[in-house]
Amino acid sequence: MKVLVPVKRVIDYNVKVRVKSDQTGVDLANVKMSMNPFDEISVEEAVRMKEAGTATEVVAVSIGPQQAQETIRTALAMGADRGILIKTDDDVEPLGVAKLLAKVVEEESPDLVILGKQAIDDDSNQTGQMLGALLDWPQGTFASEVKAEGGKVSVTREVDGGLQTVALDGPAIVTTDLRLNEPRYASLPNIMKAKKKPIDMKEPGDYGVDISPRLTVVKVTEPPVREAGEKVEDVATLVEKLKSAGAV
Repeated sequence: MKVLVPVKRVIDYNVKVRVKSDQTGVDLANVKMSMNPFDEISVEEAVRMKEAGTATEVVAVSIGPQQAQETIRTALAMGADRGILIKTDDDVEPLGVAKLLAKVVEEESPDLVILGKQAIDDDSNQTGQMLGALLDWPQGTFASEVKAEGGKVSVTREVDGGLQTVALDGPAIVTTDLRLNEPRYASLPNIMKAKKKPIDMKEPGDYGVDISPRLTVVKVTEPPVREAGEKVEDVATLVEKLKSAGAV
């Protein structure tokens, strides 16, 4: 089984995001970037499948600037076999990403695509579902458990009412949730080995995909500053305060 794992380069989750002074977006200058946390979970799951003998090859693919090579190298250090970078300096919307990934799937013929349910920069939660629609593949979203055996994939999903288990006939698409696994830290020897693993360099034009944006950012603003809390003497005072504030 070949597993394709899309990974995205985003602002590190520990970094406080700053909005540009002209409110056209967030400031990326001199900001630490890393792999999207949900994609780390995807890579970890694919590598575990390989270690268990279920998967034979894990291919990491990223769409972004030249620096996204480092994101792929992280995936390779975690255990992926090779990488594909579709180089573009433009912001690619989820539909454009899904179209490019569909072309990569046609070229690579994976049996399973595992990707994070969403990226922490735009929180769109759309790419996996759009890719499933474009390929007409079954999909298991928000996975907290994945079992692949005999050409079928069993996915336990986290839904509002609890857990739902679906059985998918491969090839299939899985999007990962937080509780699926805990990603490993890449060891220094594996980081050194990752430098020798191949990364194919591509461009959107190689796949004939138009990634022109369909959305326009009107304005980006920071959330309002949270007001300080207030201590009260008893429950009656608390209720009165809530009433006066219109909270109850």
